[in-house]
Amino acid sequence: MNDPRPVAIVGLGYVGLPLALHFAEAGVPVLGLDVDTGKVDRLSRGESYILHLPSARVSAAVTAGNLRSSTDFSGVADCQAVIICVPTPLQEAAEGDTERRPDLSYILNTGRTLAPHLRTGQLVVLESTTYPGTTDTELRGVLEAGSGLQAGRDFHLAYSPEREDPGNPQSRVAEIPKVVGGLTPACRDRALELYGRVIRTLVPVADCRVAEAVKLTENIFRAVNIAMVNELKVVYTAMGIDIWDVLAAAKTKPFGFLPFYPGPGLGGHCIPIDPFYLTWKAREYGQETRFIQLAGEINTAMPAYVIRRCQEALATRGRTLHGAKILLLGIAYKPDVDDDRESPAYALWKLLAAAGAEVTFHDPHIPVIRPSREHAEFAGRRRVELTEAVVAAHDLVLLVTHHRALDYGLVARSAALVVDTRNAFANYPVAADCYFKA
Repeated sequence: MNDPRPVAIVGLGYVGLPLALHFAEAGVPVLGLDVDTGKVDRLSRGESYILHLPSARVSAAVTAGNLRSSTDFSGVADCQAVIICVPTPLQEAAEGDTERRPDLSYILNTGRTLAPHLRTGQLVVLESTTYPGTTDTELRGVLEAGSGLQAGRDFHLAYSPEREDPGNPQSRVAEIPKVVGGLTPACRDRALELYGRVIRTLVPVADCRVAEAVKLTENIFRAVNIAMVNELKVVYTAMGIDIWDVLAAAKTKPFGFLPFYPGPGLGGHCIPIDPFYLTWKAREYGQETRFIQLAGEINTAMPAYVIRRCQEALATRGRTLHGAKILLLGIAYKPDVDDDRESPAYALWKLLAAAGAEVTFHDPHIPVIRPSREHAEFAGRRRVELTEAVVAAHDLVLLVTHHRALDYGLVARSAALVVDTRNAFANYPVAADCYFKA
């Protein structure tokens, strides 16, 4: 028999809010918890603040009484389960420190806040990406210390990695197989029971650490393969070969090849960060992750490569970056989303500004840059409108994010120079002497 009590979801961002809506739409009441009063207030009014989640869905869930939002964590005491979906960034490195250390503060502070409200028989699931051992050691420790309860005996504890794909209209929570690992078999079974109410395919694994490793492996797989094609891009460009032509032909092979695509650098809250959670933890076991570290170096070097291509493009007009007017197209880290976390656009912007360029941006989904820890200096900057006059007034247009909503034809007609990091203008008539791939 299904438990009628609500499910609490902590962290109402790009992972937590879609999950909350999915439970609510399946008839499972949800208590959404977040420390951001702005998010809570908007949800309470039935408004969405995430591009790909329409306000109509939020409003319907709120009106039906299946979605309630709050900053008061005491409501956890009346819930059947708590799912934690908070950020796991990297610590800010001190000057000269090249080691990239995980920042578990969001997870552990959430655990400390939840602990006094935990009750016997409840389930706690962590979905935030992290290194193996976080759930059954660090999180378990703060939950037990603050509640007086023992995980695996008094309450259930599990890990189930999120698999959100923002901006992909084919990505639906119910259809994405859900990996679940528990502190004990009983913990795993309780988590499977909960997720089974809303997700079609469940993938039980041996324990929390296996489930944590699954998520890291998925993201490291992407990071390493993106690094490979980024390196090939640089090599093939030097040979006069277009990497996009190579990939288009290579992916026709029906076996043994999976296409990945180059870009200006990694972005988002997963691929640029998660691999370093494993490299850091591996050192505790005396292991070096040279392959992962090399991939990180290659991907991190991509913005500098793009800037060199901009310099080469400007040199054909007898110009340098100093004093050049540069228009960045796309600030979000991936197409068709409004999420700019860890976006390579900011690395590019900083390099251009350091070289003396005047930089503006246009992104159809980001009218104003929001405050953030990663790029605080850009907060409040407003986009310019994308018109022929605006484009023509710039010395160079640098395509960073290939949103479908961008008017590529307008840019192709109006730009003096285009540097394209995504092959976005392949089907638009940009003059050959004005067009550079990076």
